Amino acid sequence: MIKFSNETGPRHAAGMINTIGVYTLCKREIWRFMKVWNQTVIAPVVTTLLFLAIMTLAMGGKTRLVDGVEFNRFIAPGLIMMAIVQNAFANTSSSLMLGKIQGVIIDILMPPLTGAEITFSYVVGGVVRGLMVGVVVMAAVYCFVPFSCEHPLIGLFYVISASVMLALLGVLTGVWSQSFDQLSAITNYIVTPLAFLSGTFYSIRQLPDLFYIICHFNPFFYMIDGFRYALIGYTDGYIGTGMMVLTATNTVLWLATMHLFKKGYRLKS
Repeated sequence: MIKFSNETGPRHAAGMINTIGVYTLCKREIWRFMKVWNQTVIAPVVTTLLFLAIMTLAMGGKTRLVDGVEFNRFIAPGLIMMAIVQNAFANTSSSLMLGKIQGVIIDILMPPLTGAEITFSYVVGGVVRGLMVGVVVMAAVYCFVPFSCEHPLIGLFYVISASVMLALLGVLTGVWSQSFDQLSAITNYIVTPLAFLSGTFYSIRQLPDLFYIICHFNPFFYMIDGFRYALIGYTDGYIGTGMMVLTATNTVLWLATMHLFKKGYRLKS
């Protein structure tokens, strides 16, 4: 009988961290998407530029302003953030799903790694992919829509926090899903709608009062609004509130993910 050893053992009782195990798992997660960099890093650039081109053509060549901001400059930060978080989510969720289907998830559960260490390793892989995609997409978008990063530290906070949040959500999705159909359902019915209905292509100030209020319960709104503020100085909400929402959301998701790994929920069977 195989005994899973991801529970806390004597080594962790002394407060030590399995640095070799964490490094190895982080390296595995990064190397996994880098081997297919054309699909995982370059493809999002094409998708983002297509969105930008379509939305620009939809204006019929007219210069549209959103509260005094050119439409292209308004939607550019949202498109960049969407590319970042979608890839952070895809990296962790697909990695776990493939591990379960191929039967190699046992390689993650057997080593002496705690739930916190496994969670950290998967999140690092998702965040690295999200950041790499973000840098490449920003460079590509800048060629067509020049912008200046007015608040770089705030932008860095929102990029990392958003990547962590979607990486954690991807881990939870990968753990819960038993098939790619279930994984696609979460992506199509939850992640994508929340991203598109978060003020990426419009200012939420234009919405009716009810929907304006509902948008403030969508964490995707805060990540896109905060990143837009960092790049072009425009915001529909409050930056401080957005930081608190993302921090609180990440804390809850982190604790939930660690607990599931510790218990081996839907992983040991």
